[in-house]
Amino acid sequence: MDPGTASGIEAYMVAADGLSDPWRGMMIVSVVSMPEGTVTRTHVSEARKRLAASRFLLVDVELPEEGPPPGGSPTGGEQPAEPEKPLAHLLGLEAKGVAWLGKEGESARAEFLGDSAAFVVPMLQEAQITHVHAFVTEQYLITVHRGSAGPIRSLTARLPHERPPDSVAMLFLLLEEALDTFRRSAVEALLEVEDLEDEMFRHRVPQQVYRLARLRRRGALLHHALLPYLQVTDEIFTRRMMNPGFPEERQKLARDYQHTARLVLTDIESLQNAARRAFASYSSLVSGEQNNVINRLAIVSTIFLPLTFLTGFFGMNFTYLTDELESRSIFWLLAVGLQVVFLFVALYALHRTRLWRRMRDDGSTDLQ
Repeated sequence: MDPGTASGIEAYMVAADGLSDPWRGMMIVSVVSMPEGTVTRTHVSEARKRLAASRFLLVDVELPEEGPPPGGSPTGGEQPAEPEKPLAHLLGLEAKGVAWLGKEGESARAEFLGDSAAFVVPMLQEAQITHVHAFVTEQYLITVHRGSAGPIRSLTARLPHERPPDSVAMLFLLLEEALDTFRRSAVEALLEVEDLEDEMFRHRVPQQVYRLARLRRRGALLHHALLPYLQVTDEIFTRRMMNPGFPEERQKLARDYQHTARLVLTDIESLQNAARRAFASYSSLVSGEQNNVINRLAIVSTIFLPLTFLTGFFGMNFTYLTDELESRSIFWLLAVGLQVVFLFVALYALHRTRLWRRMRDDGSTDLQ
């Protein structure tokens, strides 16, 4: 928005004529005149008039993040308020079949309604999944969201430069902005997983498991939010493109969008695969350390098991052992000599089986 346009904005916290108190002062309506791309905040009743008269328009409605209590006053007054009017009624869309417009909890949606279309578009806003409701005709595009939406601001900033030829092209810009939020989050998380995996091979700490679990959860959240939406949009666009009356330029927009959507979904799946691979790498490192411990125990057992046997054997209270083997020379020969012989035999066996060298190499690799 240029400074001249910003200084000329007439801003209202809007409440439509006849709208009950719970919504008063809580809804902001911005109108973008096309193709100039000038932005004006106005009263919802004025936006309704412009929707009926203008040939090319974007109307953005920002609702509060939490709606008012149904049938009640936000200030806790005793007088019950009248039920608020649907947003579709306020904008003059009663006959369009979009009574759900602006309602919370709507699932992903993509449907054609004769000469218009309606969408519920998921997007990522500050690491949270939010939904933008969109309604498009040949004359205008209406977007509805709760709280501030970064992708809508990005779309508004792009319009003076992109100069879309009609409202349908403007809709596809919005859909691409929504996909871009998923792509940026997936790529950022994927790079973090790769860095974590490299860090694990240098120095493994338990906190890395928590970070990997958090990134894996983000990948699952992105996939769960985007996949149902892409399924319904792919179905509706494919069916629409099979219609011979669907214009060629819009078919190209739809194909480009489907291609971009598949690439974004691939990025999310790459994130999920990378997180699984990182967990497998972590498990392999832990298993390797456990194997090293077991190998060290095996070496100790190989050395001391014959010594333990000799100690136990010569410690028995047989008559021969206690009465006959009494001289000092026999003691050194049997008690010490046999133990030394067994020790050298055990070390030679370890050396011949290369277990000792393998343990030494593993230890030097761990130090590096």
